[in-house]
Amino acid sequence: MFLRIQANFFAGRCCLTARRGGGHVAGQGSGRYHGDMFNADPLSFIVALATGMGLAAASGFRVFVPMLGMGLALRAGYVQAGPEWAWLAEPVTLMVLVVAAVAEVGAYFIPWLDNALDALATPAAVIAGTVLTALTLGDAPAILQWALAIVAGGGTAGVVQAGSVLTRAASLGTTGGLGNPVVALGEILLAATFTILSLVVPFVALAVLVGAVVWWLRRRRKGR
Repeated sequence: MFLRIQANFFAGRCCLTARRGGGHVAGQGSGRYHGDMFNADPLSFIVALATGMGLAAASGFRVFVPMLGMGLALRAGYVQAGPEWAWLAEPVTLMVLVVAAVAEVGAYFIPWLDNALDALATPAAVIAGTVLTALTLGDAPAILQWALAIVAGGGTAGVVQAGSVLTRAASLGTTGGLGNPVVALGEILLAATFTILSLVVPFVALAVLVGAVVWWLRRRRKGR
């Protein structure tokens, strides 16, 4: 099985589904894409990558929210992946992720503590982005899967997390930390939005991500 897009462009919507391909299971690489995914259906590969990058972006805002979202999607059968990712959909894992997500979200509403957490959140976000992107690319050869997961997934999470850290630092400097809860609220909303969009309409998530990065870079240039 591999992640595949099922698109209805006339209806203006698309969703991730799973398709059986020659009895293979995503994540069990054999040196090529199972079912000739890359050669016969490159759109599925692009959508899988877009999904992973969208989830990685969500990881840059909150580490555990997209992990929980993917775990729930796997548990519900909305997304299917290889057996090596089954742990993410286990009830115990989901309960741990719920507790971790709630704790993470709550901690960022406490001024000063949120800035201290960034030292831990930055590497954690990169790892989460890498893992989630690797999951979506589970049907690719291992070397390509993890190369893209590290560069595209980990890189995206790192860039988003860096922007989040700079925004929070600016809030701390201008408001003494009083404005940080507002930043935290925006971040959790963005984390949830990117998680949902990535699983439902990955191209939209990727477009929003690119647009946000361009807007932020232009704003930084004007501020200089």
